[in-house]
Amino acid sequence: MMKSMTGYGKVSKSRNGKNIEVEIRSLNSKTLDVHTKLPLALNSKDLDIRAMIAAGLERGKVDLNITLTTDATEDNLRINEQLLEAYFRKTVEIARKFGVEIDQSLLLTTLLRFPDVQKVEQEEEIEDEWALTREAVEESIKQLNEFRIQEGQNLKNDFIKRVNLILSYLDEVEPLANARVGIIRERILQRFEELKGTVDVDSNRLEQELIFYIEKLDITEEKVRLRNHCRYFIENIDADESTGKKLGFIAQEMGREINTLGSKANDAEIQKIVVKMKDELEKIKEQVLNIL
Repeated sequence: MMKSMTGYGKVSKSRNGKNIEVEIRSLNSKTLDVHTKLPLALNSKDLDIRAMIAAGLERGKVDLNITLTTDATEDNLRINEQLLEAYFRKTVEIARKFGVEIDQSLLLTTLLRFPDVQKVEQEEEIEDEWALTREAVEESIKQLNEFRIQEGQNLKNDFIKRVNLILSYLDEVEPLANARVGIIRERILQRFEELKGTVDVDSNRLEQELIFYIEKLDITEEKVRLRNHCRYFIENIDADESTGKKLGFIAQEMGREINTLGSKANDAEIQKIVVKMKDELEKIKEQVLNIL
């Protein structure tokens, strides 16, 4: 099943006064590139979280942000009264020194918000937080993968549409390529007719050179290979393994055949069709970079 490397997931969980929010997003990358932002209490679990991401996402640039908060209650809330008093006295002292009037009730409210004045006591063990976090990370990875599958389906439909367009353009080349040979032959013969009075022409040698020149312009092999590459591309869209890199290689081969068609075309109408093929192929190459 085709997956995009672009994805997003967000999960919030609460248990026993612990609140966890996990937000994860991914973009395309040649390898797995993980960036985590964790609360201090979970820093020791960074390697475990990275292992979960590696197992669940395989490839992409992944940013994960975890927020951990604890509900403050009378049982676990503690006020450092000594520090609060020191802050209060010092602030009032400085205000008087500079002749600044302050609202002492507002000052007290502000000082109570200081993290070292009002704090929730953390238990030494963080197993509760980790168990909750692990559940949230697993669910967020699952959400991101569902997002990737949905985006992958959209890309799959787009790929099929554009490859079929390239094949339809190739069908347009067929009659032009066949007619082109006769036109080129007549043009060369006409030119030699014009030169007959001024130069000696060996008819047998001329015929040999004509055959050699027309064979060099023959695009039958390129058309066959391009059709095969297009079919192979579509066959590999639904491959079980990660297909992004493989599809990229096939797209390169498609581009090589299209370029050769253009260089050997020697026909304005075929050149126009080749430009259309290149336009569709460039769009395919851009999107292949987003495939896992």
